[in-house]
Amino acid sequence: MRRTRILTAVLALAAGLLAGTPPALAADGAAKVSLAADTYTWKNARIDGGGFVPGIVFNRSEKNLAYARTDIGGAYRWQESSKTWTPLLDSVGWDDWGHTGVVGLASDSVDPNKVYAAVGTYTNSWDPKNGAVMRSSNRGASWQKTDLPFKLGGNMPGRGMGERLAVDPNKNSVLYLGAPSGKGLWRSTDSGVSWSQVANFPNVGNYQQDPSDTSGYASDNQGIVWVTFDESTGTSGNATRAIYVGVADLQNSVYRSTDAGATWTRLAGQPTGYLAHKGVLDAAGGYLYLSYSDKGGPYDGGKGQVWRYATATGTWTNISPVAEADTYYGFSGLTVDRQKPGTVMATAYSSWWPDTQIFRSTDSGATWTRAWDYTSYPNRANRYTMDVSSSPWLTWGANPSPPEQTPKLGWMTESLEIDPFDSNRMMYGTGATVYGTENLTNWDSGGQFTIKPMVRGLEETAVNDLASPPSGAPLLSALGDVGGFRHTDLTKVPSMMFTSPNFTTTTSLDFAETNANTVVRVGNLDSGPHIAFSTDNGANWFAGTDPSGVSGGGTVAAASDGSRFVWSPDGTGVQYTTGFGSSWSASSGIPAGAIVESDRVDAKTFYGFKSGKFYVSTDGGATFTASAATGLPSGDSVRFKALPGGKGDVWLAGGATDGAYGLWHSTDGGASWTKLSNVDQADAIGFGKAATGASYQTLYTSAKIGGVRGIFRSTDKGATWTRINDDAHQWAWTGAAITGDPRVYGRVYVSTNGRGVIYGDTSDTSGGGGTDPTDPTDPAPTGACAVTYKITNQWSGGFQADVQLSNTGSSAWTGWSLGWAFPNAQTISQTWNAESTQSGSTVTAKNVGWNANVAAGSSVSFGFTGSWSGTNGKPTAFKLGDQNCTVA
Repeated sequence: MRRTRILTAVLALAAGLLAGTPPALAADGAAKVSLAADTYTWKNARIDGGGFVPGIVFNRSEKNLAYARTDIGGAYRWQESSKTWTPLLDSVGWDDWGHTGVVGLASDSVDPNKVYAAVGTYTNSWDPKNGAVMRSSNRGASWQKTDLPFKLGGNMPGRGMGERLAVDPNKNSVLYLGAPSGKGLWRSTDSGVSWSQVANFPNVGNYQQDPSDTSGYASDNQGIVWVTFDESTGTSGNATRAIYVGVADLQNSVYRSTDAGATWTRLAGQPTGYLAHKGVLDAAGGYLYLSYSDKGGPYDGGKGQVWRYATATGTWTNISPVAEADTYYGFSGLTVDRQKPGTVMATAYSSWWPDTQIFRSTDSGATWTRAWDYTSYPNRANRYTMDVSSSPWLTWGANPSPPEQTPKLGWMTESLEIDPFDSNRMMYGTGATVYGTENLTNWDSGGQFTIKPMVRGLEETAVNDLASPPSGAPLLSALGDVGGFRHTDLTKVPSMMFTSPNFTTTTSLDFAETNANTVVRVGNLDSGPHIAFSTDNGANWFAGTDPSGVSGGGTVAAASDGSRFVWSPDGTGVQYTTGFGSSWSASSGIPAGAIVESDRVDAKTFYGFKSGKFYVSTDGGATFTASAATGLPSGDSVRFKALPGGKGDVWLAGGATDGAYGLWHSTDGGASWTKLSNVDQADAIGFGKAATGASYQTLYTSAKIGGVRGIFRSTDKGATWTRINDDAHQWAWTGAAITGDPRVYGRVYVSTNGRGVIYGDTSDTSGGGGTDPTDPTDPAPTGACAVTYKITNQWSGGFQADVQLSNTGSSAWTGWSLGWAFPNAQTISQTWNAESTQSGSTVTAKNVGWNANVAAGSSVSFGFTGSWSGTNGKPTAFKLGDQNCTVA
């Protein structure tokens, strides 16, 4: 589940940081850009979770103050009044993208307004920048940063151990940070402003997950992994004398100082052959509890133990809840009940099958009970019930055989915390969510406690592709690890991710522009097909057949009418098919690994790009011809899209700082290109509904324009640009995908690598496109017309309908307005590809800017959703202005 995410995220970032995009030529060479000229409201398309939460930290002095850290998606603060998480690192910008990986987090118990985060995503070459310690005096609302002389690894092996960052509970100007890569133990004495290495700390660690890994990812020394203070050995204002430090060394994993860090010694008598993932000190009971695994995590681990160290006597006691010989997992998640000394809990973090396990003791580890037990194998008795109704996709649509259950209790359960003020509340992180309970002590009385997702607001998916069709669901997404979702309501969690098949990662998706019910997606799967199709706008799916040699999803394109598909998978060359992929043929003239897209008007025209060359097929993908155009980016960090409604109208974004980089526009199907002189760099391009009075759809790009990185919008084909995000809303790397909404002017969907799908809505109410119903100069169409009204979906209290309006006369329309009356008091709630108004039962639908012109013999379509009760009859009469239309 998480393995794919690591590699997918890394490859996406490695490619994306070199990408670029350019559109239309400005009137002169100067950048025409308005910075923050429009005010946007930014939200997440709700998924709730979707990624690994390796750390949860409760403040020890203030009730209800808690934080969570993620491996690539930043840090969050708990909001008790709404039971939601607030993101804290959205201000991290493009150049510092690695600083959304959080490897350590500390909340100051002396001054609860202060919080610290140790940030950096990779210690190898994948992340070009060093790590940093970020500090805040307002609970993460704003930050100051101290750069470090080494890298940190929020998404590296061992990231679930910790916490590596700790504040002295008696003298809060003192902090310690455990570093990876042999960089040792570091200390700050000025509240995180400056840092220096603790020169006399005796062990920098030596554990590597895989010493043979030449990428430097699995071969990195995991280093110093946690710091814990014994607050009972200090007084207010004076440095705590006893400090315990965990080291990634199988033979020497725990060290202690008894003189406030002046000297350090290895704890005598400690267990060997294991790594101490956590060290949790219960000062009231006088014990240091330690959870051990033979691996660094977060998904490996074959054996484990739990130990208790008496701080006063130095006595070690093996309190493992399971004999080491019976473990097939490591222990990691570890917590004590601050209200009830002697109550301790631990997790079997790496047990995927049949489930994770959580252990609980109320007598300092002398005896334990389990979250679930076997009755008679394979049947289980659970001490808990699970309610995932707020995030129903957590079942994965699975129907496993016992002893597996769905939803799982968890996996990669390295964070586990009992609320220090409330014995009934516990939270723990998994590879997909944060779970919690508020009646935990039912465990001890023999009753069942209830586990629910406690993750709302914490959005942690890596986004590979986005689509906003002109009808049906407003948003389809291709995501790492959890596959992707169909959002019919952006404010609600979808009931299920894409299934049948369920890709571990979806790499690309597309829909047929003139038949949005036809959707295709491709992705990665350990065993099984790598392509799937839908004929109902992504609500249901069926698997296609792979051509020989396919090893991964690659990119895919659907013909504008859905009649055929072109697929560029990993492992083999570009392929094409008619129908739904029951058989494939190799495309000629285009290299393997090319990015493919479709023309949004001509069903037989497809495009490709590879290594600086643009390719065009006019026979449905059978043969491609390289364009003679030059000057395009030489690398493969490119994303391009064809404009809906414009044959041969293509925009291409991408490049690298050491070569061509920007935004290009072609109006002749890629035969020639114009580079926009007012765009410095661009990495993704998308289209949305045209502004009022505009004849061309709105452009959106993740780009650098006028020397500023951001999300930009243009309503005039790229002649001028407006930055629509601000410095507080940057979301690090946003180069994978961007798209506007064809139905809502100003709405844009932005991909992130760890913060999910962000969407923004403008405060500019003047946009929207279409003709002005109060303007007497709006042309009234004349001539014969025909209407087809079709209810495409219906449910209790609601329905969806498509309307096709045909020009059956001899003259073209330069604008249209269609009216009808509902027979049963139906009410329209949302319209796409038209502007609608309703008064009582009477409805008027008018064109938007880009579909005003309808040639004789042509037609235009729009759709809407609405409500009904009792009966949902169809209108029987339609008028185009004063002209009665034939009803088909």
